[in-house]
Amino acid sequence: MGKRIWSKITALLLAGITVTAGCVGCGVAKEANGSKLVLNEVAHSCFYAPMYVAIEEGYFAEEGIDLELVTGFGADKTMTAVLTDEADIGFMGCETTVYTYAGGTEDYVVNFAQLTQRAGNFLVAREPIDDFSWDMLKGKKVLGGRAGGMPEMVFEFILNKNNIDPATDLEIDQSIDFGSTAAAFSGGQGDFTVEFEPHATSLEQKGDGYVVASLGEDSGYVPYTSFSAKKSFIEKNPELIQSFTNALQKGMNYVQEHSPEEIAKVIKPQFEETDLDTLTTIVKRYYEQDTWKEDLIFEEESFSLLQNILKDSGVLKERVPYEALVNTEFARKAVQ
Repeated sequence: MGKRIWSKITALLLAGITVTAGCVGCGVAKEANGSKLVLNEVAHSCFYAPMYVAIEEGYFAEEGIDLELVTGFGADKTMTAVLTDEADIGFMGCETTVYTYAGGTEDYVVNFAQLTQRAGNFLVAREPIDDFSWDMLKGKKVLGGRAGGMPEMVFEFILNKNNIDPATDLEIDQSIDFGSTAAAFSGGQGDFTVEFEPHATSLEQKGDGYVVASLGEDSGYVPYTSFSAKKSFIEKNPELIQSFTNALQKGMNYVQEHSPEEIAKVIKPQFEETDLDTLTTIVKRYYEQDTWKEDLIFEEESFSLLQNILKDSGVLKERVPYEALVNTEFARKAVQ
């Protein structure tokens, strides 16, 4: 089963790259000219608050960077944008960098800054459950994430920790597109759903669902998202990568030193469709579960845990070297 899942993931990544390969050379970010830099984020969520603080507080501008933020709507799409030079830097689950390296990509993508240290999704039930336990999922249908993605793998990691077999003890529906599970749940599909914010809170506000567990709390510290770039881009543009990392660290410092209310006010322009009270509630959820690291250093212990999760999920056959896929030089300098 592991081989089949691995082959499917690799095929999906390569298919995306093939489709967009014709854009190589015509993308806006083939080379870093001056201070222009294109960042492709996997999704637009207040789960990534320190990055938006850095944007709204002008930290990138202070570092001489003209940042263009693009949303990829999926780690496979973000990775394809980086590999085909449509983006200079990708922000996504670091598992995707493992897949491309293991798949034999020559100019592979290297992680240089880790942002989140916990999962950012929540388990939503149809009714409030004050004394929830994971064994309540046995025999139930759960709307999950795509195979090989961090949301789904962390969910299965938690199930295994609680002696629940993801394949036989419950039904996990992985057929629904990213970002559409909340609507499907509102429409009556599933007994539970795994949701990021703002979808989890939105379901609660509509009375369609209730948050009963935090995957971030129950999985423990996990290297969930990181910033990465092609090895060649980092080698050619070390000063630009350092300036980018410096700006991010300022954002990390801000969220450590300010309240959820203050953070929500700063990032509000990034979420015009969300009222301030709701945004504050969401930020507070992430704040209280210790979502954000104090620094951007991607430690080897965290990378080993990531590979444990990948192997347990059957998507990684052989471990890849930490030294090849993680560069901590810029993050360490940013905190000096």
